[in-house]
Amino acid sequence: MRTRSVGVFKIATTGPGDVSGLMARIGSGAIDPREILAILGKTEGNGGVNDFTREYAVSALCAALAPHLDLPPREVEQRIAFVMSGGTEGVLSPHITVFTRRAIDSPPVRPSGKRLSIGMAQTRDFLPEELGRSAQITETATAVKAAMADAGISDPADIHFVQIKCPLLTSDRVEAAAARGNKTATTSAYASMAYSRGASALGVAVALGEIAADLHDEDVLRRYDLFSSVASTSSGIELMHNVVIVLGNSAASASEFAIGHAVMNDAIDSAAVVAALQSIGLRIAPQATEGRELINVFAKAEASPDGTVRGCRHTMLEDTDISSTRHARAAVGGLIAGLAGTGAVYVSGGAEHQGPAGGGPVAVIARLSD
Repeated sequence: MRTRSVGVFKIATTGPGDVSGLMARIGSGAIDPREILAILGKTEGNGGVNDFTREYAVSALCAALAPHLDLPPREVEQRIAFVMSGGTEGVLSPHITVFTRRAIDSPPVRPSGKRLSIGMAQTRDFLPEELGRSAQITETATAVKAAMADAGISDPADIHFVQIKCPLLTSDRVEAAAARGNKTATTSAYASMAYSRGASALGVAVALGEIAADLHDEDVLRRYDLFSSVASTSSGIELMHNVVIVLGNSAASASEFAIGHAVMNDAIDSAAVVAALQSIGLRIAPQATEGRELINVFAKAEASPDGTVRGCRHTMLEDTDISSTRHARAAVGGLIAGLAGTGAVYVSGGAEHQGPAGGGPVAVIARLSD
């Protein structure tokens, strides 16, 4: 396999339609648009079913990149994986993280150890009645393995973060299933987000051998003892298939960057965040770590389903004014921002089967000077 170089660029945005930072990087030559493989973003919507800031951001990015790729905007999504996570509550700051990849014949200086590598794959389109069920688990597992191969990573231990964008149900999609004589996992659009996220996360766990493959429909959102330690799934209205992005370290990569991770056991697990930073040689803020520069932190957050955090009752699940996912993003985002020294971190709500119940994975990418 040819050596690859992976680049990572975090760019602040002033709104979901702001592409000026990316265009400036392209104009300066820092980013070659033909090498962009994936863009992950945080947008300032509500993160719910009707959060159209995600679709708006993708539309703006596609329109801006299309001329540089000699493609119509609608075809840019077939070439680049876009994952927009809505919700920047509290101190979370809207931004995008751009991942590039290019093949090189041989690096002038081979970096020591394994370095960041990225791979992408997609599932087929799902029928509405397949969301949140075993079909989505199975298809996702297949796509994760394909993304690993695309990244040049064979050992699951080298995988530190698997980001998935997955679909949700709408009333039209529920009615379409009913017209075929089939029932969906739920008739609630909001609840379907959790079902889709959960099934997708279980697909990651199956692919990486974290759990056994013999799962059933009823395991989703019920068997919380089953989870992936590296999955991060985000549902949206803008697609009907899963987009899978695998991030890990590979000996075939000559990247300046490396990734590590840890698992938060609950929403206030600062020790796990510190462990994730330390896994790639970083300290808590202010970092000032020689030879290391923090690029971004990626984490999942959710309100503990049992209604408590370390024995103390929380009210996130009982607030009828503000969604529990918004509470969780704000709480975990604040914790991570304090330790990382920046609010421009990627914290996504809804961690069903993504880490232990009430917790979630946290991954860190850093630039290594060697």
